[in-house]
Amino acid sequence: MAITKSLYGELNGVKVYTFTLTNKNGMKAEIIEKGATLEKLFVKAENGDFIDVLSGHDTLEGHTERSDYQGVVVGQYANRIKGGKFSIDGVEYNLTKNDNGITCLHGGGEYSSAVWTGEEISDKALTFTYFSKDGNDGFPGNVKASVTYELTDNDELILTYNAVSDKKTVINLTNHAYFNLNGFDSGDILDHELELFADYFTPIDETSIPLKMAEAVENTPFDFRKSKKIGKDINCVDNIQIKNGNGYDHNFIINNFNGELNTCAIAKGDKSGITMEVKTTLPGVQFYTGNFLDGSIIGKMNKPLTKRCAFCLETQVFPDSPNHQDWCKCVYEKDEVYSSQTVFAFYL
Repeated sequence: MAITKSLYGELNGVKVYTFTLTNKNGMKAEIIEKGATLEKLFVKAENGDFIDVLSGHDTLEGHTERSDYQGVVVGQYANRIKGGKFSIDGVEYNLTKNDNGITCLHGGGEYSSAVWTGEEISDKALTFTYFSKDGNDGFPGNVKASVTYELTDNDELILTYNAVSDKKTVINLTNHAYFNLNGFDSGDILDHELELFADYFTPIDETSIPLKMAEAVENTPFDFRKSKKIGKDINCVDNIQIKNGNGYDHNFIINNFNGELNTCAIAKGDKSGITMEVKTTLPGVQFYTGNFLDGSIIGKMNKPLTKRCAFCLETQVFPDSPNHQDWCKCVYEKDEVYSSQTVFAFYL
């Protein structure tokens, strides 16, 4: 195992470093301090080559000026909060409405835009920390957050999140990696095979806000309980949910949630043969298929990020849960520790 650190650039006068984790098999993960961003992930394909399975950016300018959350840690509350507001104990908190001026998306963008502080904690793990001040983007509490990236010799990338606040608040952290298991420059992901361990998903309105917590996937385009191609039903525009999301952009409710690590998804690249298994301690996973990428954002190696060039599997608490606190736990008392873990395991 080995870790290297180098200067990546400067953002508003602050030095930004990049860290590279490499395991004994040659698998490599590159993480930068801006947004605690998982920037590159080199995985061995069937032909023996190591390919970068993440779409995104390879310059600081790209991450700051053109990013659509590629690879970043998002918080303080990942996903959407209706109307950009919620209440705790009768006190209403008004948040940054950064999604069409009506919704708070990914906490207003604070965590993903910030420069985190990276530190080696072993020869195979890094911890990135960030301190968010009370009232930032409208959220209550001074919050100390951290994410640890660990690359094992079993070709697992383990992400462990922790956070604690000095006021009662809502917390929901995730990583917004965009995956293409054939390689970031290999075209769309419609022929990837995907299995989701979810009998239910969360239906949304035309602004991507949940209509209710759960709807059965059976007899819908959202049934991935048996592996199928991502593109098989993605254009079923007669389905109102496909229409509302412009494809898949929905929370799936993970079967058998118990707070322990559970497999929520298995994806396979049709060209590379790379299989990725996703495990998490969280109750939901947002499956997103890059529906709003249109080629106007330039990514790695100056190549455009086009529609459905990648997919996301964002492990999470359900969207808008601060306004439906009976759905799943999202409110944390003063000094109560938020903790979650997600594992991306790769094999052929």
